[in-house]
Amino acid sequence: MIAASLSIKPKEYVLKNGLKVIVVEDHTTPTVTFQIWYKVGSMDETFGKTGISHLLEHMMFKGTEKYGPGMFSKIVSLNGGQENAFTSKDYTVYFENWGDSKKIDISMELESDRMVNLKLTEDEFKREKMVVMEERRLRTEDEPTSVLVEEVIAAAYRAHPYHWPIIGWMRDVENITLEDLNKHYKSYYCPNNAVMVVVGDVSGEEVCEKAEKYFGSIERCPDIKRPDFEEPEQRGEKRLIVKHSEVRIPSLFGVFLVPNGKRDDSYALRVLSLILGEGKSSRLYKRLVLDDKKAVTVETEYDPISRGSKVTFGLYIVPAPNVKLEEVESVVWEEIERIKRDGPTKEELEKAKNKVVASFIYGLDSNFYRAMLIGMLEVCGFSLDYVNSYVDRISRVTPEDIKNVAKKYLTRDNYTVGFLLPEKRQ
Repeated sequence: MIAASLSIKPKEYVLKNGLKVIVVEDHTTPTVTFQIWYKVGSMDETFGKTGISHLLEHMMFKGTEKYGPGMFSKIVSLNGGQENAFTSKDYTVYFENWGDSKKIDISMELESDRMVNLKLTEDEFKREKMVVMEERRLRTEDEPTSVLVEEVIAAAYRAHPYHWPIIGWMRDVENITLEDLNKHYKSYYCPNNAVMVVVGDVSGEEVCEKAEKYFGSIERCPDIKRPDFEEPEQRGEKRLIVKHSEVRIPSLFGVFLVPNGKRDDSYALRVLSLILGEGKSSRLYKRLVLDDKKAVTVETEYDPISRGSKVTFGLYIVPAPNVKLEEVESVVWEEIERIKRDGPTKEELEKAKNKVVASFIYGLDSNFYRAMLIGMLEVCGFSLDYVNSYVDRISRVTPEDIKNVAKKYLTRDNYTVGFLLPEKRQ
C-alpha cells in the first residue's frame, strides 16, 4: 500500500457580505489558479425551468457595461491566462489559470464585475438560447449513448432533482424567458452564495485584501432556503428499452443508487468500482473483454462528492458484435454475486487501493485539481478533513467491507438499467 502523509492547510476568510475565501499557498512555481464557485446547479431548478443554470453560465460571458461581449475571454487571453466555466448538478464554476501569479488582480476585477453587473439583453439572450438548444441536439439528442444515460438517470431518480439533465429538457430551455434568467442571476449570483478558491504562488493575507477591495462592496442577497430533497428507497428493478436511429452496436447502462462520500461505505464503494470495472485488470474487463470476448467496452464509475445524499454507481458495457446484451448482463451479475460471496483476493484489493491512492495523490500535484477538490468539498458541505484523511480511509478498506457494500447496494431491487437498441428504419 502506498504510504503518504497528506495535508492541505488552507487559509480561510469570510468577508462581511458572506463571500468565503479559501487560499492554499504553494510557492514551488510562479503559477496560480483562481476559481469562483456558486452554490447553484441543476438541482436548484424546478420542473419547467430545467437548464437555466447552464444557460446562465453561457450568458456570463456576454459582458457588462464595463466589459462588453467577449471582452472577458479576450482580456484573459491577452494576459496569458486560460479561462473557462462549467455547470454541474450541484454547482457552477468559473476559473482562470495564470502562469504569472501577479495576474490575479485581473481575475478579481473581471469576476467581481460580472458577479453583480451582468448585462442581460434580449438579443444576446435569444442568440445564446439557440446555441444551447443546438448544443443539446448535437451532444445529447443526436448522440445515442447520451440519450441512454439521460433516460436511465431520469428513471433512477423519481423524487430528487438529479432526475433531469444539467442542460435541461429541450422544451424547458426553449420556454425560459429573460425575466426567468435575470431572477435566477439575482437569486444565486451573490457573495453569500459563492466561494473563492485560490491555489498557487500567493499570500493568503494579500488575497484576502484583494478580495475585500474588489468584492467587499457587493451586497449579499437574501439567504437561500433549499428544500431537503431525499430520494425514496427503490422497491424493485427498473428496466428500460431506449431506441435510436444512429445505433449500430447496442449497449447497456445501469446504475445503483448508493451513498455519497459523507458515509463510511463510500470508501469501500470507491475501491469496489475499481475492482469491478475500472481498467484492464478489473474483473469485468478481464472476464468480458479478454477471456470471453463478449464485450469491447466495460466501465464502472462512482463519484462520491455531491450535495445529494444518493449518487450513482454506474456500469456501461458495449458487447462484441453478435453478442446479446442479456449475455453480458448475465456475466455482470455472476461477478457481482462472486464478490458478495468470496470478496476480493488480497492481491486484488491491495492493487485496487494502490491505484485509488496513487490517482488521488498525483492529482494533488496540480494547483487546478487541488482548487477543484477544495471547491467541490466546500459547496457540497464536506469538511476538508475528507482530503486529509482520504488515504488512511482507503487503506483501511477490508475484503469484508467490499463484500458488505456489494451485498447492501448492488442488488436487483436497487438496479436501474437501460438497453440501447437500433431503431428500425421505415
